[in-house]
Amino acid sequence: MSTTATDQTAASVVVVDYGLGNLRSVTRGLERAGASVSVSDDPGALDDADGIVLPGVGAFGDGMENAGPFRNALTDAANEGRPLFGICLGMQMLLTSSEEADREGQGDVEGLGLIPGRNVRFRGDVKVPHMGWNDLDVVRDHPLVEGVNGEYAYFVHSYYAEPDDSGHVVTETDYGVTFPSIVANDAGNVFGTQFHPEKSGETGLEILRNFVDICATQ
Repeated sequence: MSTTATDQTAASVVVVDYGLGNLRSVTRGLERAGASVSVSDDPGALDDADGIVLPGVGAFGDGMENAGPFRNALTDAANEGRPLFGICLGMQMLLTSSEEADREGQGDVEGLGLIPGRNVRFRGDVKVPHMGWNDLDVVRDHPLVEGVNGEYAYFVHSYYAEPDDSGHVVTETDYGVTFPSIVANDAGNVFGTQFHPEKSGETGLEILRNFVDICATQ
């Protein structure tokens, strides 16, 4: 299926349909941000996109299994320098591995490895999953967070990213532990949000607009 915004669009964005993700709300959010959006289950559709969105809701192992046909296309796009935006599970899939796979007896599941690191489960006395609104503290300059700091975003997750390099952390959020809520690779073209920008009101819309601007200027 595909959806197209108005003719006055800043960039063409492909939302990856691998069977796990809130495609409708992500598409609407990107359209509001000014993108021409297509949703595709064909890895070949990524070839001509200005930017790519990898959404996701569910378990790490299931996500990587379903997204298997896209692995090479996503890696190629990232290596070419095109913007790749992971959302929630999609952000976790940008990393190398996850404790979630271990807990489910799938310890050999490999993430995309575009941002080296591991996803770990919340521990301690906090309620899991972390669900609801929480704030974003910007710790690294990145065009995705232009005009955003101290704003609130909407989270639903039980695991969070631990990049090998702290320099890959763009924003942090506190929930019993300080965890990365936005991460990005060294080049800055591969990044992800642990929260759902499409559910995060004006803050989320600003982040999506920033993403479309990134896509348009590549």
